Amino acid sequence: MGSEGPPEVTVHFTGFKKFHGVLENPTETIVNNLIGYMQKQGFPRGLVIGSCNVLETAGEGALDQLYKVFELATNVQDNKLSSGRTILLHFGVNSGAMGFAVESQAVNEATFLCPDELGWKPNKIPIIPSDGGIMQTRETSLPVVKIVKSLSEMGYDVVRSYDAGRFVCNYVYYHSLRFAEQHGISSLFVHFPLFITTDEETQMRFAASLLDVLSCLN
Repeated sequence: MGSEGPPEVTVHFTGFKKFHGVLENPTETIVNNLIGYMQKQGFPRGLVIGSCNVLETAGEGALDQLYKVFELATNVQDNKLSSGRTILLHFGVNSGAMGFAVESQAVNEATFLCPDELGWKPNKIPIIPSDGGIMQTRETSLPVVKIVKSLSEMGYDVVRSYDAGRFVCNYVYYHSLRFAEQHGISSLFVHFPLFITTDEETQMRFAASLLDVLSCLN
């Protein structure tokens, strides 16, 4: 990369498999197809796809795979130039949403209204007990307002959200934000609607546009 090029941005994606009430999780399709889609559309300059993984929709059941992603991300970061950026980018579905939501934070609370895919149904317990109580929050270091503004100007129905729920999405995001802070990288969670609400092509374009926005962050 030349000295005049943008800093390299390496993105590690995760999505989720099916879960209670959602037999087709759009984020599984998006994560599985995004590299091929981007190859046709063209990758933003300076963007590198580090990994793509689809997680089990289960709190503790997703952690082994999630932390393998974390390990890969930090190994890559250790070998990058100081001007580079590594982003853990997590996609989840909100079956009641009409549009997209960029999540600003996660809460240290696991309260699952229904069992996850491995049958776990915690109630008001801290995700990381050593962090304190269930009111503890962690915020992304990425500029959510700027990201949402850029995507809105592209014509997408997208908002900033302060509540990722208390189900597996929030559970994974809290772990990711904590890890990212400890290792000098970034984490972001984005909620997608169902395909019956927003068609697959629009959602793929949104994911590609999000990558474009992330690749341009200073």
